[in-house]
Amino acid sequence: MTLVDTSSWIQFLRRNGDTTVKKRVSDLLHEGSASLCPVVLAELWMGARSGKDRSDLQELQDVLPCLEMDLRVWEICYRLASICCRKGTPVPTSDLLIAACAFSHDTAIESSDKHFVILTEYRVLSRS
Repeated sequence: MTLVDTSSWIQFLRRNGDTTVKKRVSDLLHEGSASLCPVVLAELWMGARSGKDRSDLQELQDVLPCLEMDLRVWEICYRLASICCRKGTPVPTSDLLIAACAFSHDTAIESSDKHFVILTEYRVLSRS
């Protein structure tokens, strides 16, 4: 299972999105291993402007698994926030939550956002 971040969904859904990212997401969809989480869905719904955008997003929401964000996710998020603060690497709260959700469910993250490179390096540290 791979949690697809908002940045990759945006590229995938854009007609002229980055072809490399589009292929990675398409491959995950064909393998049946793409997933969502509530934060990614909220971010995508914020950007769904047209009827087609809303229809495409609703279809994704209807067919893909959505990883639960329970108390464990929030605890990992808090640890990630603390680690980022200590290391001097500021990361948006939404990215902390998405990474924490993936880490909690022991899934990979598909993203074209540089913050997830940093957060993936902190994956092991967030477990302590």
